[in-house]
Amino acid sequence: MIPVNELFLFASAALLMVLTPGPNMIYLISRSISQGRIAGVISLLGVVTGFLVHMFAAAIGLTALFLAIPLAYETLKWAGALYLLWLAWQAVRPGARSPFETKNLPIDSKSKLFTMGFLTNVLNPKVAVFYLAILPQFISSEHGSVLLQSIELGLTQIAISFTVNLVIALTAAGIASWFARNPTWLAVQRYFMGFVLATLAVRLALEQRRTA
Repeated sequence: MIPVNELFLFASAALLMVLTPGPNMIYLISRSISQGRIAGVISLLGVVTGFLVHMFAAAIGLTALFLAIPLAYETLKWAGALYLLWLAWQAVRPGARSPFETKNLPIDSKSKLFTMGFLTNVLNPKVAVFYLAILPQFISSEHGSVLLQSIELGLTQIAISFTVNLVIALTAAGIASWFARNPTWLAVQRYFMGFVLATLAVRLALEQRRTA
């Protein structure tokens, strides 16, 4: 069982990641604005199914990783730190755009909405890197089965992502309108997000591998 303080820290990292603009957020916002809330929710169900694929793939891989290749752990750690720094730069770089500056999309069937949400997430490098390079930082062999810890963390991340993205899908039009009227707050959000991501990157880089 993962200690509560570690689980809380992981939940905070998962929340930060889902709030960082990426393919999932952009697709859900675009779909919700173009086709309505129901379309956004159906797309979100596809996204959640994609998370399950990432979770089980990472869980199985992480079990072998921790048992056999400590060096791979260090490689993933640095990859995660570098990726977070890249996300931080994307948030603050000149010309960075808001995910609420979306394009219109054609009307799609429910099955296509679900499938596109699924594919958008399965092929999302942001999610893959999170599971392969960041999730391992919160797993220790002294807390029991690596596989079960991976699944526990994965389900925590999925629950947080679903909740946040559901709110986004239901309120996308209103949020986009608010940011259009208050561009200063959009800039503040970008720089704050960049600072937090950079801080998390430093933490991961300095993290020592925990063993029993």
